[in-house]
Amino acid sequence: MARERGHTVVAQNRKARHDYHIDDTYEAGIVLTGTEVKALRAGKASLVDGFAEVRDGEVWLRNVHIPEYDLGTWNNHAPRRSRKLLLRKDEISKLIGKTRETGYTLVPLSLYFKDGYAKIELALARGKKAYDKRHTLAEREAKREAERAMANARRKR
Repeated sequence: MARERGHTVVAQNRKARHDYHIDDTYEAGIVLTGTEVKALRAGKASLVDGFAEVRDGEVWLRNVHIPEYDLGTWNNHAPRRSRKLLLRKDEISKLIGKTRETGYTLVPLSLYFKDGYAKIELALARGKKAYDKRHTLAEREAKREAERAMANARRKR
């Protein structure tokens, strides 16, 4: 059987970039059961309430919803179970140091298949205040308006 190639996104957490300042990102493998992999290949997952935590020198993904596989039997998985993440020891030690600081959390940004393996993009992030969110939206809107004005000016020539 030929190996799968490429990058297939299963789920994204778009709201995370709105709610958090992203300082650093990590790519981690996930320990999954067979029915979880089948559900992910069907494109079903939600990262909305998900987060990661470091416990006993291991990183665990919590509150990520992977629904039960439709064709699964009695040994189907629990949808919101904790899942172990696979990272290198130096990355884990860096995460331990950063998450002990106040205000930092580990947030999943996207869940995808890379060359046949399930991966998750994990961000080391700090929460934004309400005024930071408004400022970001205002900057984006101003940039969009400037681009529109430039495009209109080019068309009128």
